[in-house]
This record gives sequence, structure tokens and C-alpha cells, in this order.
Amino acid sequence: QVQLVESGGGLVQAGGSLRLSCAASGSTFRTMGWYRQAPGKQRELVASITSGGSTNYADSVKGRFTISRDNAEVTVYLQMNSLKPEDTAVYYCKVRNWRAYEYWGKGTQVTVSS
Repeated sequence: QVQLVESGGGLVQAGGSLRLSCAASGSTFRTMGWYRQAPGKQRELVASITSGGSTNYADSVKGRFTISRDNAEVTVYLQMNSLKPEDTAVYYCKVRNWRAYEYWGKGTQVTVSS
């Protein structure tokens, strides 16, 4: 059974930083990533990383956010710097295993005050 445990969300002032973590168990994963959903908006990709280390970022976060993963601990991180109020959203961890099954975390709230 796959389990995802997210942590690291919170309230921060604009310009500040937060680090999200998602610890996975129950399988190994080809791709791990973060999505976010702001009120009234669709869920969108923030960043993803493959087991080989290839990364993909939304244009809105390039240069500010960094995704990384620890394959030994099956954990994915999202370092968020220079946060803006428009980054406020619920952030979800998503993983895809080698059989193309996808799993979502429950989400962690990130609030950036102006």
C-alpha cells in the first residue's frame, strides 16, 4: 500500500522561503512531483523529477523553486524561495510508479502574505 506523508507547509511573508517534503512508502517511483491548487483555480504542475534526476518546472516558479529527491529514502523535496502571494495554494505531492499507477498526497497549505 502506497502512503505519502507531506510536511513543511505554513504561513510565510512574501520574499520568504519554505521547504516541502513528501515521504513515500510502499513502492518505488519513476516520477515524483508537486502540484498546487489555489482557490477557484485548477490544480497545476509545479515541478517534477524522475528517478534519473531530470526535472520539469512550471514557468511561474523557474528560478525560485528547486525540486530534489532522495531515492534511498523515497522522499521528494520542494525548496521554495522568493515566495509571492500568488504562490498561495494547497500543495500536493504526486508520485507515479513503474507500472504507471499514480498516487496523491492529502495536501499541505502554503500561504504567502503580502
